[in-house]
Amino acid sequence: MPMSRMKRVAAAIGAYVAHPDPRAAIANTVALVIVSNQPFYPLYLYWAVSPVVTPSYLTFLSTPFFAAVPAVMRRSAMLGRSLLLIAGIGNTLLCRAAFGPGSGVEVFLFPCLMLALILFRRTERLFALGFAALAFAAYLLPASILGAPIHLYGPDEYAALQRLNFLSAASLTALIGWLFVGRLDTNSRADETDGAAGA
Repeated sequence: MPMSRMKRVAAAIGAYVAHPDPRAAIANTVALVIVSNQPFYPLYLYWAVSPVVTPSYLTFLSTPFFAAVPAVMRRSAMLGRSLLLIAGIGNTLLCRAAFGPGSGVEVFLFPCLMLALILFRRTERLFALGFAALAFAAYLLPASILGAPIHLYGPDEYAALQRLNFLSAASLTALIGWLFVGRLDTNSRADETDGAAGA
């Protein structure tokens, strides 16, 4: 791909992610990072765990929802942030059903929990608490409700899958923290503005 075309693509993605609300911009960035990484998950699974990657194809069902987050965000920042969390928690449950409870995929609920607590302002605490409670409820959901996994891996393969999921979830959590810290001053000013407006 020519350099000029790559620059145009990068500029288009940057424009799609951009949002005047710093929290919305963080959510948009996280959503597109997930979209860009999802196609590689079967490859990671093949390389690190097993040649049986069929269960990972179910993750693509959530891709359109993550990709739509910035578009929805332009209509409503509240709906856009909520869509990101619903897609994240829903995708985790879907993967848990596909891989089984031994996969350790529940670890992806931790970045969901982190997003629930940082994406909403002080005046939106009820939404933050609601999505945090939803993440905890998803974690506590009995495995029997989700049914049998698509494929049963061996003990060593499940151990490798747990490591892969932990590294992926930890990387995503670190990225979220990095993005939030980078916009900490902007977020604080936005909260102060909201507080002054509500006073």
